[in-house]
Amino acid sequence: MSKKMHDTPMLDQLESGPWPSFITGIKRLAKTNDMAVDLLGQLEHSYQTRKGYWKGGTASVIGYGGGVIPRFSEVAEKFPESKEFHTIRIMPAPGMHYTSDILRKFCDIWEQHGSGLIALHGQTGDIMLQGCTTERIQPAFDEFNKLGFDMGGAGPSVRTGMSCVGHARCEHSCYDEGRAHRDVLNTFIDDIHRPALPYKFKFKFSGCANDCMNSVQRSDMAVLGTWRDDIQVNQAEVRNFVKQKGREYVVDNVITRCPTKSLKLKADDTLEIDNRNCVKCMHCINVMTKALSPGKDRGVTILAGGKRTLKIGDLLGTMIVPFMKLETDEDFEKLVTLSKTLMEFWAENGLEHERCGEMIERIGLNNLLEGLGMEVDPNMVNHPRTNPYIRMDGWDDEVARLKQAKAG
Repeated sequence: MSKKMHDTPMLDQLESGPWPSFITGIKRLAKTNDMAVDLLGQLEHSYQTRKGYWKGGTASVIGYGGGVIPRFSEVAEKFPESKEFHTIRIMPAPGMHYTSDILRKFCDIWEQHGSGLIALHGQTGDIMLQGCTTERIQPAFDEFNKLGFDMGGAGPSVRTGMSCVGHARCEHSCYDEGRAHRDVLNTFIDDIHRPALPYKFKFKFSGCANDCMNSVQRSDMAVLGTWRDDIQVNQAEVRNFVKQKGREYVVDNVITRCPTKSLKLKADDTLEIDNRNCVKCMHCINVMTKALSPGKDRGVTILAGGKRTLKIGDLLGTMIVPFMKLETDEDFEKLVTLSKTLMEFWAENGLEHERCGEMIERIGLNNLLEGLGMEVDPNMVNHPRTNPYIRMDGWDDEVARLKQAKAG
């Protein structure tokens, strides 16, 4: 490093608290990287002026339309080494499985071609390699590609999918998340690399209702593992748990916290479960891990339209498939077909810069289900009616109209 460090009194304050600071990490990189030195200088300048100085532009690799987030500095004359600070998005393996050797190679490549700053992982799930000049993007990507990794999504495209560790290590896993992730995302490789959609579209795969991928809150199509038979109960372990923790603890932390009051602790310290009213929230399973486990008839629930704030605020996913088995090749093909149908319907009906969930809010769930060729299911109801009165005048005319439309 040949560049002198900038004075950063405001950034220094971020290191004074009890928690680790990202500033400390960037300062460590700045000892050997001039780009990190000017990055700190520009960030301090932004804090002082209360204004951001990054602007967009165009930067990518040969044959790809997305995958790079371009950042050009508006104060390049003050901080020339960070005048270009692009981010390269690289797709991780399903379940985010790495070897230590691969991680070391990633670090070596990025120290050679970029700032050395890596974020594992971005909201979409990508490996975020932050800080690269335009001329170094292609050689950096070529090195990552040799390791077997591809560019992630950026812009109005299918974004990189995320899946939990699931089948590999978790006893709660209800389906093969890695296979579902791979089958669906491989179907949309062209839509990942060549943005041509109204806006971004995200797939996330969680093996159970604990939803470690936060798929319900932030994915346009969320695939959650679930079961439709009874929770498996080991009554001997229930008794051991009660003996260890005490009845009062079990009542306060398990029984009373069931949202549908489906649990009962009997006098002999065994557990009775009203599985018909169980909503699969998994709280009891999480607390009594040895005593309880998901049922044996496992599959997935599929929701559409989850997202963070954009036009109409945050949205949770809307259930479109209450339960679907996901075991055979045919089952996985059915999942891929559904993902294609949902994607195509949104691409045709979504407005520019409109997420799938916002489209559903605009056109209504009935129109979405009709477009997907699905029947309405009571499980899709978000909240029961609070008004028992229903106007029935005009129903006969509507039925006649529908019959005439089908006949025509």
